[in-house]
This record gives sequence, C-alpha cells and structure tokens, in this order.
Amino acid sequence: MTRAHYLQRLQEIQDDVLVLGAMVSRAVERSTESLRNHDVPLARQVIAEDKAVNAKRFAIEDDVIHLIATQGPMAADLRALIAVLSIITDLERMGDHAEGNSRIAIMLSELDVRPEQDEHIWQLSELAIVMLDRGLQSYVNHDSATAYAICDQDDDADRLYDEHYRAIHELMIRGGQSLITPLTYQLWAAHNLERVCDRVTNICERVIFLVTGKMEEINVSKY
Repeated sequence: MTRAHYLQRLQEIQDDVLVLGAMVSRAVERSTESLRNHDVPLARQVIAEDKAVNAKRFAIEDDVIHLIATQGPMAADLRALIAVLSIITDLERMGDHAEGNSRIAIMLSELDVRPEQDEHIWQLSELAIVMLDRGLQSYVNHDSATAYAICDQDDDADRLYDEHYRAIHELMIRGGQSLITPLTYQLWAAHNLERVCDRVTNICERVIFLVTGKMEEINVSKY
C-alpha cells in the first residue's frame, strides 16, 4: 500500500467515525423526544436502529485492526488509529444509553400514572448533544483546546443531573407511593444522559492524546 493510499484509508476511517457519531447524536435526540412525547413507535425505532450503530462500530474496528496489522503504523499514525478504537467504543455505548432511554419511554407509557416531567432532563439532553457534536468536531480538527473546554462542560452536566435528582426526590416525597416507579424511571433516563456527557469527555481525552501523545484524565468533576 502506498503512502497516499494509506492516508486515504485513514481519512475514510475518520469519515466513518463521523458517520457513527451522527447516528449516535440522532439516537440520543430521538430517544429524548420519545420520552418527552410518550412516543412508543419512535422509541421502538431507536431501539431497532441500535443494531446499525453496533454494526458500524464493529466495521470501523475491523478496518482499524486490518490497517494496523498490514501497515505497522508508527508514531502519530498509530496514535490516530488507537484513538479511533477508543472513540468508537464510547460512541457505541452512547448509543446503548439512547436505546435504554427509549426502553424507559416504553415502560413509562405502560404506567397508569404519568407525573409531570422535570425540565432539567431536557436541558441535560440538549447539553449532551451539543457536547457530542463539539467533541466530534474537535476530533476532526485535532483541536485540543476545544477538547479541554468540552471537558469543563461536564460540570454543567453534573449540576443539571444533581438538580434533576433533587427535583425528583421532592416529587417522590410529595406525590406518594404511586409516583415512585415513574419518577425512578425518569431518574434512570437522566442518568443515561449524564453518562453520555461523561463519554464525550472520554472522546475529548483521546483527542488530546491524538494531538499531544499524552494520556490525561480530564473527566474529573470540579463541581
């Protein structure tokens, strides 16, 4: 394989990572929509489409392993491929969180009692999607400064989750036993979104590794 062909394959792999990222971002957004609107058909669609997310992740992984095995990349090229393996793993897990929230939407739809949904969860979803999209852009641009800034946003995600938790806890106290199950489901959904934000910071850590060659744990809450 010539150097030009090799670089083309690297670019194709990066493009595939962005495709996977777009699939996951859409899954997170639509799973939240299914929660908000009690939209069971949409929730089932997100669940079904998670298979495509998984398949895309494994296809990229196969491509990366093949390139490493056949070309023996060194230095920056090897870092780029190692970063991809980590990034696609986190993206696939974000897809699982979206699938989980779609399942929660279905479970909520089956309950007789549907309490008012706390606004913090929608803010958390919007933040997760923004962080994910910015994180992927920092990957494309090899932009470590933006990657560091996105990691700082995780404090906002933690704060929103904590505020959601307190709001749900107060509703449980006031609402009695009939609200415990649906409110618990809402807590699970918020936790899934908070974990999406955590996994975005993992991606940003790999961007920093890609640019600097240093492994750093940035995902440490300052909140």
